[in-house]
Amino acid sequence: MLPRLIKRQTPSASMVYLSPVLALLLTLVASIILFLMMGVSPAAALHAFFVEPISSVYGLSELTVKATPLILIGVALSLGFRAGVWNIGAEGQLILGGIFGGTTALFFYEKTGFYIIPLILITGIIGGMLWAGIVAFLKTRFNANEILTSLMLSYVAALLLNLLIHGPLKDPDGFNFPESRLFSDSALLPILYDGTRMHLGAIIALVAVGLGWILLSRTLLGYQIKVIGDAPAAGEHAGFSPSKIIWITLLISGGAAGLAGAIEVSGPIGQVLPNISPGYGFAAIIVAYVGRLHPLGVLFSALLLALSYLGGETAQIKLNLPVAVTGVFQGLLLFFLLASDVLIHYRLQFSKQAAV
Repeated sequence: MLPRLIKRQTPSASMVYLSPVLALLLTLVASIILFLMMGVSPAAALHAFFVEPISSVYGLSELTVKATPLILIGVALSLGFRAGVWNIGAEGQLILGGIFGGTTALFFYEKTGFYIIPLILITGIIGGMLWAGIVAFLKTRFNANEILTSLMLSYVAALLLNLLIHGPLKDPDGFNFPESRLFSDSALLPILYDGTRMHLGAIIALVAVGLGWILLSRTLLGYQIKVIGDAPAAGEHAGFSPSKIIWITLLISGGAAGLAGAIEVSGPIGQVLPNISPGYGFAAIIVAYVGRLHPLGVLFSALLLALSYLGGETAQIKLNLPVAVTGVFQGLLLFFLLASDVLIHYRLQFSKQAAV
C-alpha cells in the first residue's frame, strides 16, 4: 500500500488557526520522548523549560527581552511571506543593524544628549535595509533566488562583524579581547522596570505589532501584498507591481531586523560582541509561521519562542542538558506545524499503485 496526498476541495478554515496549538502539543509529546531517551525526568525538564523561567517578575521581564527582537522581525517577515517574498536572511540584517547602531554608539562615546539613542536606532534600521536592499536588487534585476542570496549574506554579515570586532571596533583598553567598549549611559535604552533588563524595545515591539496590523488590514499596500502573494497573475492584471512589493517587503523586513540588532546592542548587551544574536533572525521565521503570518499571532508565538530560549538556559543549568535542546524544540515545532499545514490542504490516501 502506497501513500498518496489528495488535495482537499475545501480546507478547514478553523484548523488553519488550531494547527499551531496541535503542533505545540505534538512538540511537547516528542520532547517528552526525547527527555526519556536522554534519561531525564520529563516532568522536571518541562518544569525547567516552561514554568521556572517565568516564575518571578525578573523572569517575566527576561521573557520580554528575548521576545522583543522576535516580535520585530517576525511581524516584518510575515509581510514578505504573505507576498511570496522569502527573506531567510534576517539574521544577517540584524547583525548589520547591530554594527551600524553600535558604531554610532561608539562614535558618540564621549557625548551626551537625547538624540543619541534615536540615531542608534535609525542607523540600525538603515544598516538592515541596506543589507536587504542587496537581496531586492539581485531579485528584481537578475531574478536571483532571494532564499539563497539572503541566507548567504547572513554568513557574510557574520564574517564582517568578526572582522570589525577584531579591528576598528575593538576596545583599545580591552586587553585584546574581541569586544567593543561598553556604551556610555546616553547610548543605552531606558529601563522600564527597576531591577530588571526590560527596556524601551518592548514598547517599540508592541508598536510594530500595531503598525503591522494596520498595514495589512487598513491600507492599499497591505491589500497589494495579499493579492500578489495569493494570485500573482491577478495582481499584475490589476496593475500591482511585483518588483515594487519585493522592494518594499524586503526593505521593511531588513529595516525591522536592523532595528532589532540596534536594540540588542544598546539594550541587553550594551556593547558590540562577536555574537550579537543567538539566532533570532532564523527563529523569527518559525515565529512568523506559528503566528499564521498575522501580527497578533506573531506576538504570542514570539513569547512562546522566547520562553524556549529561557527554558533552554534553565534546563542547561538545572539539569545539565545541552543548549542545543532549544534548537531541537524550535525545529520540532516548525516540523509539526508544516506537517499540519500539509494535512489541512491534503488528505492521505493509501493505494496499491503509486500516483502518476
